[in-house]
Amino acid sequence: MVKDDRIIQVNDVHIGENIKKYRKLAGFKQTSLVKQLQLSGCDISVYSYNRIEKGTQNPTVLLLLTLCKLLSCDMNQLFGLS
Repeated sequence: MVKDDRIIQVNDVHIGENIKKYRKLAGFKQTSLVKQLQLSGCDISVYSYNRIEKGTQNPTVLLLLTLCKLLSCDMNQLFGLS
């Protein structure tokens, strides 16, 4: 199997796109948000974060919870359910 052919995010949930949307609404650049994530205890690099927004890497639950706090949103918004 070729890794580039795998689709990680399924069921029409484009969580990466939603994260990007709420990041921009909160006024964060990727690098500044990653810095805040790291300070909050998330072990993530700018490269990994970028892959999450592109949909080629899945976020961890800890990352999602921390994003909700930093971006002032909830899981429903990140999953596009509200």
